[in-house]
Amino acid sequence: MAEDKNKSRKDLTNVQNTSIIENNGTAKKKVGRPKNSELSNVKLALQAKKRLDKKSKKVKKLTRSLARVKKEVAKEEKALTSNVVTESESKTLPDSIQEHLDTTGSYVAFMPNEGPQTDFLAAAEKDVLYGGAAGGGKSFAMLIDPLRSCHIPEHRALILRRSMPELRELIDKSRELYPKAFKGAKFREVEKLWNFPSGAKIEFGFLEKDADVYRYQGQAYSWIGFDEITHLPTEFGWNYLASRLRTTNPELQTYLRCTANPGGVGAQWVKKRYVEASEPNKTFKGTDGLTRKFIPALLQDNPYLAEDGEYERMLQSLPAVQRRQLLEGNWDVAEGAAFAEFSPDVHVITPFELPNWWERVKGVDYGYAAESCCLWAAIDPDDKTIIIYRELYRKGLTGEALGDTITQMEENEIRSIPGVLDTAAWSRTGYTGPTIGETLVNRGHKLRRADKNRIAGKTQIHEHLRQREGSGRPRLQIFSNCVNLIKELQGIPLSSKNPEDVDTKAADHAYDALRYLLMSRPRLDHPHDRMLRIKSDIYQPSDNTFGY
Repeated sequence: MAEDKNKSRKDLTNVQNTSIIENNGTAKKKVGRPKNSELSNVKLALQAKKRLDKKSKKVKKLTRSLARVKKEVAKEEKALTSNVVTESESKTLPDSIQEHLDTTGSYVAFMPNEGPQTDFLAAAEKDVLYGGAAGGGKSFAMLIDPLRSCHIPEHRALILRRSMPELRELIDKSRELYPKAFKGAKFREVEKLWNFPSGAKIEFGFLEKDADVYRYQGQAYSWIGFDEITHLPTEFGWNYLASRLRTTNPELQTYLRCTANPGGVGAQWVKKRYVEASEPNKTFKGTDGLTRKFIPALLQDNPYLAEDGEYERMLQSLPAVQRRQLLEGNWDVAEGAAFAEFSPDVHVITPFELPNWWERVKGVDYGYAAESCCLWAAIDPDDKTIIIYRELYRKGLTGEALGDTITQMEENEIRSIPGVLDTAAWSRTGYTGPTIGETLVNRGHKLRRADKNRIAGKTQIHEHLRQREGSGRPRLQIFSNCVNLIKELQGIPLSSKNPEDVDTKAADHAYDALRYLLMSRPRLDHPHDRMLRIKSDIYQPSDNTFGY
């Protein structure tokens, strides 16, 4: 019965849905407008239009934003592709570079110059020096090389300079290069640290003094590089940093990399570690077991600087020492060198067979704890050029051993060779036995006391190194086998206390022997007269008949 009543109430609701039937059967008008009324439809239309306008404005705004983004993307793509090597262009790269390229769709953000720069970036040795003339592209190569492993999360690289101001230049260059190589790379200014999308990191640091190495104590790096390493006074810091070179990822290779120009406070240890240890561009193993290589660089290796010649003209205007270092990439001339005019190209010659009748003399500097040095010279009678053709350079020799060694080295000489010996070797200094000089004389060596005037001796060397007008030949030439004399003339520095003299704390044993020899002022006469004179076996150190 209740169902019938509800049904009847539904039936009583008017079709327009404008009223309802109460329980008592009376009709009651509904509150509000009917859903299907004309006024209700207008309101709905206005609301829809409002919503549509709002959406339209949003679409227009998004369209403008999209256009702006597209413009920025186009601008960024243009900037990126200015230094991008296309797939076809990448095929022209040397094989040594191609084998390191990612073929998964990435692009090359930096294309190295052919030659040394490419060789440096492709080097597999653990410890490599890229050094030589200024403008060879060394700093760019230093920045690019650690990127080789930035796709590996565990990669940690450290790039160093001597001071923070010098570091700023590298950081500015990295801001140009790194975002091009890895999209999403971010630089944290405070830490001087690059974060790469893979999780790899490249850190910039400085090493102004030896104690600064402890800033990196407890750190581990897979790649460490030092730009302009000759600014580092000693080898201590570099060796310490090498101990920070390690990684837990067996697929991640570890490397030491450095660049340098000749000269600087650390030039000597850098030269000994890399340049003198082996031939250029040849792999060798150091005493620490690391594989090493020295890759020389010249200005001509950088076509962007060498093309117009402006940079070369600037280097040409530098003083002689700096010009030879920065333009020629010459490691043999040192900053503050006493003999800047010495040039291997001019003063060092290939050994040749000397005529037997040429005059011969020798100069001897004695040392036991330090090296003893004996230099043999022949005099060209045509222009009186003195040619150093043999050297003895050895420590730990007693007077007897020195005398016997000189005798052995003169074995093929047709006559005894007179010479001069350091005056200190004639001093007894409380010893009652024969002096070093007397010992050598007793072994048949015709020697007298040397003239040890230091300033005059140095002046004589300068005079003999000077090239003659016309012929261009100097009065002193040295056989290439006399390596110690050549090394000392290249690198012996001036005294800080007396600029007219050399630094006596430096290795100067060959220098002293040469100074004694030149100060002996050998008297040259007719070969026949000389041969008659030297036939005599009688010798007294003060006798002046031995060609002096």
